[in-house]
Amino acid sequence: MNLIVAVDRKWAIGRDGQLLFTIPDDMRFFKKMTTGKVVVMGHATLRSLPKGKPLKDRTNIVLSRNRELVIEGALVCHSAGELFSVLESYADDEVWVIGGETVYRLLLPYCTDAYITKVDAVAAADTFFPNLDESGDWQIADCSETFHHEGFSYAFVHYRCREPLKVLQRLRDGAKAPDNKI
Repeated sequence: MNLIVAVDRKWAIGRDGQLLFTIPDDMRFFKKMTTGKVVVMGHATLRSLPKGKPLKDRTNIVLSRNRELVIEGALVCHSAGELFSVLESYADDEVWVIGGETVYRLLLPYCTDAYITKVDAVAAADTFFPNLDESGDWQIADCSETFHHEGFSYAFVHYRCREPLKVLQRLRDGAKAPDNKI
């Protein structure tokens, strides 16, 4: 699995259910990386999307505790075990975790690659992503040049899990744990 997120210097990702930054190049990068793929998100993240609708040209999977929830154009999963069972029919590199904070924290241990847009700013925020620079589990695989937009400097940083075989084993084990709640 992969994940994709934009963070500020303190690894903040959002406030009041909205992104901290609107950077056109970041949006294009997100679209390029996820179009034609499977995107996994929480219900709050879905509501934050344009018109609160699933993303076009992607297989949308929404994690929710609400067993009554039905979303046209999306598959709803109610546990990590249910999600992993669904994901067994997709190649790991086709799956993209897109937020929010709870879903990132739940699925980060099952990801092999993280695509982080690092914005050189500090924003008022109420949601955060784990700092991969402080984690011994992740290393930088690639980093773009620095770009600028409306006073913000940012770079696209690709992190890779140091032990991808352990991640793959966790995925296999996760698929066998249907009672794993979200």
